[in-house]
Amino acid sequence: MTKAYSYACRDFEGMEACPASVVAETKDEVWKLAGHHAQIAHNENPDDWDKETRDYLDTLIKEVEV
Repeated sequence: MTKAYSYACRDFEGMEACPASVVAETKDEVWKLAGHHAQIAHNENPDDWDKETRDYLDTLIKEVEV
């Protein structure tokens, strides 16, 4: 099995209805995909996320085996 990283938008408080999730080889790639999703689906600019939000998001990115 190979290790990867995942993020599910529904795990973010207030986004429980969002069905989007990503799995990627690196944590950096998950960050990029999550940011892209936030822009398209939620009209958010990831550059505007403060440290607290980024720290919280980091706890939601999980290591998985694929």
